[in-house]
Amino acid sequence: MEQQRLAFLKKFMGTICPTGFEEEASAVWRAEADEFADRTWVDLHGNSFAVVNEGGSPRVMLAGHADEIGLMVTHIDDNGYLYITGIGGWDTQILPGQRVRIKTDQGVILGAIGRKAIHLMEPDERKKVVKMDDLWIDIGAKDKEEAETLVSIGDPCVLDYGFEEMRNGLYTARGFDDRIGAFVVLEAARLLAKMQPKAAVYAVATVQEEIGARGAKTGAFGIDPTVGIAVDVSHTTDTPAMEGAKKKIGCAALGGGPIITRGANVNPKLFKHLTAASVANDIPYQVHGFPRGTGTDANTMQMVRAGIATAVIGVPNRYMHSPSEIVHIDDVENCARLIAHTVAGFDENTDFTPSL
Repeated sequence: MEQQRLAFLKKFMGTICPTGFEEEASAVWRAEADEFADRTWVDLHGNSFAVVNEGGSPRVMLAGHADEIGLMVTHIDDNGYLYITGIGGWDTQILPGQRVRIKTDQGVILGAIGRKAIHLMEPDERKKVVKMDDLWIDIGAKDKEEAETLVSIGDPCVLDYGFEEMRNGLYTARGFDDRIGAFVVLEAARLLAKMQPKAAVYAVATVQEEIGARGAKTGAFGIDPTVGIAVDVSHTTDTPAMEGAKKKIGCAALGGGPIITRGANVNPKLFKHLTAASVANDIPYQVHGFPRGTGTDANTMQMVRAGIATAVIGVPNRYMHSPSEIVHIDDVENCARLIAHTVAGFDENTDFTPSL
């Protein structure tokens, strides 16, 4: 990946963007989109849009959600310790001892998640699953009065992990779920801007996916697209302890290419367009069978208005909903290429109605 694109990805991944607090990341995304899009805007819900060839047909919505899981301050005790609840789905075993960055009106405050030390636990306590109620954040405040000058109830937090290069094309960060999807749809739109598509292409950095794909629903209602392609992360099965998962979702590996979902949430003709574009443009791909609604933006897009022809493309991802998710940069680029080449083949006569 060229250095300019990589620099943008690093800046984008460095934002604090838990569900309901996507403004900073969305602004970074729109500023990048302004470099090539016909126009950009943000709606009342907080979704960010970048359109290429507005007025073309069919209208195609490319959705990648900008929000990540996080934490929220719910209580400050007399000693200045902060109590929290989860924003999105957490494996709470990850949290004890982590540093956090708290986004406040005064700026970012550093804290540490505390729990009783293992030395002081009774044997039965050590065996219990960690509950959110067992944890607190220590910001070094001397008492409640000082803490309340720094932090407010409802302030969001994320774990203090950044974007780092590993080796062999791998990168690690918190929040690849799903700022990498928002990055991919913008890159696909960037490629399409040079391909003179007949379709109108709406790249959307959606909000509030982690609590039910809410932004995709309102965004799709506003655009009224014929086609909606959601880009999210998908589990790989190329790590230890994943043999059982292979039987449920099939085999998937980093570097193996985009993961294209097949099932009820995916329009069958759109699936064939995607696989045909992969073959025609020498883009490797993997298939994930999923027989019901997915937990992605496509799930709500599909049922907006009179229905949308939807698809789900997954960026292969290790360690989802952890602070050290891992993706392969080739998969990221190939997801954008796959979408661009697929959409470039659409025109006003392309029919997505399921039929024999």
